[in-house]
Amino acid sequence: MSTAPTRRLGPLALLESAVLVSGIGNGIAAVTIPWLVLERTGQATSAGLVGAATAIPLLFSALFSGSIVDTFGRKRTSIISDAFSALSVAAIPLVDRLLGLDMTLILILVVLGAVFDPAGATAREAMIPEMGAEARWPLPRTNAVHEATWGVSFLIGPAIGGILIATVGPATTLWATAAGFLISCAIVTFIRAPGVGTPAAADRPATVLAGSAEGLRLVWRDPLLRATTLLSMLIVAVYLPIEGVVLPYIFQQQGRPAALGLVLTALSAGGLVGALTYAAIGPRLRRYPVFAGAVVLASASILAMALAPTYALLIVAATLAGLFWGPVDPLINLAMQTRTDPVRRGRVLGVLMASYYAAGPLGYVGAGVAIERIGARATFVALGLIILAVAAVAAPMRALKLFDEPGAYEPELDSTAHVSSCPDPRVPAPPPAHDGT
Repeated sequence: MSTAPTRRLGPLALLESAVLVSGIGNGIAAVTIPWLVLERTGQATSAGLVGAATAIPLLFSALFSGSIVDTFGRKRTSIISDAFSALSVAAIPLVDRLLGLDMTLILILVVLGAVFDPAGATAREAMIPEMGAEARWPLPRTNAVHEATWGVSFLIGPAIGGILIATVGPATTLWATAAGFLISCAIVTFIRAPGVGTPAAADRPATVLAGSAEGLRLVWRDPLLRATTLLSMLIVAVYLPIEGVVLPYIFQQQGRPAALGLVLTALSAGGLVGALTYAAIGPRLRRYPVFAGAVVLASASILAMALAPTYALLIVAATLAGLFWGPVDPLINLAMQTRTDPVRRGRVLGVLMASYYAAGPLGYVGAGVAIERIGARATFVALGLIILAVAAVAAPMRALKLFDEPGAYEPELDSTAHVSSCPDPRVPAPPPAHDGT
């Protein structure tokens, strides 16, 4: 007599706890590093240069990180990556105390830290469907809750960062980021579930380079993944300089680190509400209209941030931008998961993450130059107009309508009554010998 599969919430709870603490650390760094550069140099172009220089190693590291995950396993990659990330971030306040930081040292240390982070993030993203299946959750809900966890982390992280900058200084604040990575590392060691251990030899890429090339081919050949990747790259290329250069410059000039933290917190709070709302009602809605509408409304809200005449309205607009963006990342994740063979998920994720990192460098440098020439406010408005134009042109794309067509690895959405330990019943679960090792 067969028995119903056991619901196991523990693996998903552990995964999201690791995502939460590492995200808090990254949220602190997102406020602190631009502030540190501006404090030591006083130049927006220097902050833009650091952002661009960071994006370059992030690009290459992310591109190869997916193959590393598919070769060595998701759990092992997450642990090792977080350990090295903690060491690289801790080096910044340590070097500042021993030698003193100048622009060259900041640039070297930030670039070093950027090398390790993508592999850990990719490894945790690759675990999502299996962890949701263990909890017997529908995949849309699992993705939305995952993005909500990111929202919580960036709700808390920037606020903590702003407070710590004001009390202990930006360099010392980065000890908190290092602690977040170490705690994440410890949490992941306790995850025991199918799909997190070392892949079977037949499922591994022949080489890291070959795996990355395969990931590129898989993304490019799928019309929906290709369209969402290109659209995300364009939007990220314009948005990242707003968060990483324009806003830090505006509030650094005013001497208000806590105000910057509150703006970034408002963005995350809106994203949290948007993701949780999608978790509740998303499975009952068509995906394409939600995605297209969310992208356009979020872009319009970013422009509203630039045009806001008061700080209070800036906070309102930031909250709306996050709220409307809330369903976007869960839908992109869902498209990737349902249209990609699970054993190749890391390779595809690495390409998607690399595409986001590739979008930033020119935007960072361009924003820094624009601020010096036309001012921060005018630069903010120009970037907001570009984002809205990109979103309005891209939203009607035919390829995006594939959101409403089932993918080859689409699980049953009504899976609360029965679900295997793998997101697609046609794909066998990994051998028990690999669980958690």
